Amino acid sequence: MANYHVQSPVLLLSFNRPDTALKIFERVREARPAKLYIAADGPRAGVEKDTQLCRETRMIYDQVDWDCSVYKLFSEENKGCKVAVAEAVTWFFQQEEEGIILEDDCLPTNDFFYFCDQLLPRYRHDTRMVNITGTNLQMGKKWGNGSYYFSQYSHIWGWASWRRAWEAYDIDLEHYNEKETVAVLKNIFTDQFLIDGWIDIFQRLKRKEIDSWDYQFNLINFFRNGLCITPNVNLISNLGFRPDATHTYNVPEDHANLPAEQLEKPLVHPLHFTPEKQADYYFLSKDFMLEEKWRKVKKEQLLRRRFKRWVRSLFK
Repeated sequence: MANYHVQSPVLLLSFNRPDTALKIFERVREARPAKLYIAADGPRAGVEKDTQLCRETRMIYDQVDWDCSVYKLFSEENKGCKVAVAEAVTWFFQQEEEGIILEDDCLPTNDFFYFCDQLLPRYRHDTRMVNITGTNLQMGKKWGNGSYYFSQYSHIWGWASWRRAWEAYDIDLEHYNEKETVAVLKNIFTDQFLIDGWIDIFQRLKRKEIDSWDYQFNLINFFRNGLCITPNVNLISNLGFRPDATHTYNVPEDHANLPAEQLEKPLVHPLHFTPEKQADYYFLSKDFMLEEKWRKVKKEQLLRRRFKRWVRSLFK
């Protein structure tokens, strides 16, 4: 069967990993977008190997050999994951009303492009929807009877969105304070460790201690009660779990290089527009190590009860 040719514009994000960037580019070449945007961060000061690796990565994009308009945003200096990606996505949505975004370690199936093409126009004006993801971390568990379900967590390992959604993005969370963040998180989550984990992330973002752009995207979507359209099968393999990764070096092992699956067509659209909170808790409990934390609490409670019984026994 011939590869599906994507109709939506595509943005590729890259830095200094030519091996993974090439694999992602080859999948994009199969999908043959008519508009291709490419943004690349620059080499880090004092890191000699970066200059050559960044050059090799950028040369990959000279291989566009299909009818395609190519737009490039190449930085001469290193801006870091937070600023480089945020600026690139902003640049993309300044040109396009909607589109697909792929980082240089997110390997899509051809079905991913079909999935995005079907849903970008369907939910174009539905402000409940903030993004479409290709990532499914449910390990085979399906939610509902549709081809996809709704999540409150916005996965960005291969995603698509609209200008209207990205316009709310606030890289430094300047419009939000801790008090309202706590209130919002308590309305979304019931696990105190999960709430505390997100509050800690919020605080560190405000202090500019985290060089990341995606936590902000999730927090803003929590504030706006937004939904992420999530396929009931995985359409993205993350190749970035390795020593030179920026963030994925400490993500749960079963998320690494997760096999992608085939999407059944035509899509079956869900009837209800409520988030699958159990699905979100399933993978967030791994990311935030919730079971380990609760085991520690229960162990400490047991030790305290035993100590109290021992003390009481001394006075019998």
